Amino acid sequence: MKRAFFVTALVASLSLIHTAANAEGCTKGAVVGGVGGHVAGHHGVAGAAAGCAVGHHEAKKKDKEKAASGAAAASQPAGK
Repeated sequence: MKRAFFVTALVASLSLIHTAANAEGCTKGAVVGGVGGHVAGHHGVAGAAAGCAVGHHEAKKKDKEKAASGAAAASQPAGK
């Protein structure tokens, strides 16, 4: 019974890790957050998780700004 629970928990956690690894900006943020967390008191894993979240948020914000500036440029008249 314990083994079945352990295997189920392991498979669930690995599937969550796989989907989170594809997030844009996550890798860069995780590296920076992991180093910062380690230096700030040996909390590298917590720092990496927070850095991943912040990196992903910043990447989405950058993409949204890029799309907005592209839409604004497309709406400008070509002759002026």
